[in-house]
Amino acid sequence: MTESIRRSGEYEFGTPQGDVPQGTYTQQGAYAPRYGTSAPVNPEWPPPPPYEPLPEGAAAPGPEPKRTRGPVALLAAVAIVAAAVGGGTAYAFQELAGKGTIASTGSTTNAVPTGKKGDVAAIASAVSPSVVEVNATLSNGSSTGSGVVVTSGGEIVTNNHVVAGATSVKVRTSDGKSHTADVVGTDSSKDLALIKVRGASGLKPADLGDSDSVQVGDSVVAIGSPEGLTGTVTSGIVSALDRDVTVPTEEGQGQNQGGDGQWPFQFGGRQFNGDTGSSTTTYKAIQTDASLNPGNSGGALIDAAGHVIGINSAMYSSSSQASSSSDAGSIGLGFAIPVNTVKSDLAKLRSGSGS
Repeated sequence: MTESIRRSGEYEFGTPQGDVPQGTYTQQGAYAPRYGTSAPVNPEWPPPPPYEPLPEGAAAPGPEPKRTRGPVALLAAVAIVAAAVGGGTAYAFQELAGKGTIASTGSTTNAVPTGKKGDVAAIASAVSPSVVEVNATLSNGSSTGSGVVVTSGGEIVTNNHVVAGATSVKVRTSDGKSHTADVVGTDSSKDLALIKVRGASGLKPADLGDSDSVQVGDSVVAIGSPEGLTGTVTSGIVSALDRDVTVPTEEGQGQNQGGDGQWPFQFGGRQFNGDTGSSTTTYKAIQTDASLNPGNSGGALIDAAGHVIGINSAMYSSSSQASSSSDAGSIGLGFAIPVNTVKSDLAKLRSGSGS
């Protein structure tokens, strides 16, 4: 006869399992715990675990893993700082988001308030201070055109044909002040030139946009100095893209005297505003029906957000062929050099090279 012996308090946490030999129990130790929250009577026993024992071979539960801040939380935090600081922080946010870098020229924000996008008055107010009148004295006459300020230190982009062969250059800003400027570099192959106002500071540079994003039908505004009328604003749409426009390259070639500012060019095998001569260059242009007249050359073509998307360079004027002054003026056939062409050419122009 077998007998289970129980001393008072000795087996508080275990009972014999079935009919086994005296003093033998089935728990891994000596006793099978039944209530994990009671304290052992015998002090040399280890305290019971705070949870039910796991099956044999199972891993014990570890501490709850800490919640990590993933990329979404990090980007959200950076975005908040970028909104408050802008500039370099916005650059960092774009880097973290994998969207590349911010362009060295141009702007990712509207030059006009969002609610005023497409408003001609708002665009004119924002961009007019960045457009100047350019007057060049030539050995055989004079030339009047326009220019676009690209740095606060006085760098101005204009057409090569406005300043080609100039012995002196004067710039008149939107506030009516006149300044002397020097020709820094020219590129006749693109009909572009860079001039710089002497001792200038605090000029308002234009926001240079992205001409690759321009679409036919987009609203545009043109600002320039037709016939010497500084700050003249007209509006229209983009009529076509990638038009092959051919212009003269030699200094004074086909240049009209008397300051009328007309510039001969070829398009579609036809000559406009006179003979371009034998030395010419062809570039891809944005076509617009915004009214352009002699003196608009070198001025700004602007999109609905206030970004400059082109430099006005050629326009057909029927006055050269008209018998009556009533037939003179713009007929809605104008062309502009895409601003991305300008941006890619700035380093060459700043180097002082001429071609």
